[in-house]
Amino acid sequence: MQSHAEFLRAEGGDPILIEAIKQRQWRELPHLSGRTRALCALAEKLSATPTRMTEADWQPLRALGFDDRGCLEVAHVVGLFNYLTRLADGFGLQLHERLLEAAATGVPLQKRGE
Repeated sequence: MQSHAEFLRAEGGDPILIEAIKQRQWRELPHLSGRTRALCALAEKLSATPTRMTEADWQPLRALGFDDRGCLEVAHVVGLFNYLTRLADGFGLQLHERLLEAAATGVPLQKRGE
């Protein structure tokens, strides 16, 4: 979960949400919008137990206006993050020192050119 959270941090995500994701406590955040809550719930289940996904798991996104294409896009993003972290784990790659520092301090990495 740490690498997922650090990608979110690098993209300017909510620091409180980032820390809650790392601690697996995002559900406890009262300020999350319905959209963010639905996306987090779906990403968590699709990542942890993909064979248990049912149409009902997609319903919160559909209620927010996501059509088939939008749901597919969400699934692709979740799948890509899972693929990349599993590939890195499979090769024994370690998080870069600067990324670990960003995680410890809460100061996001800067994109090149910033």
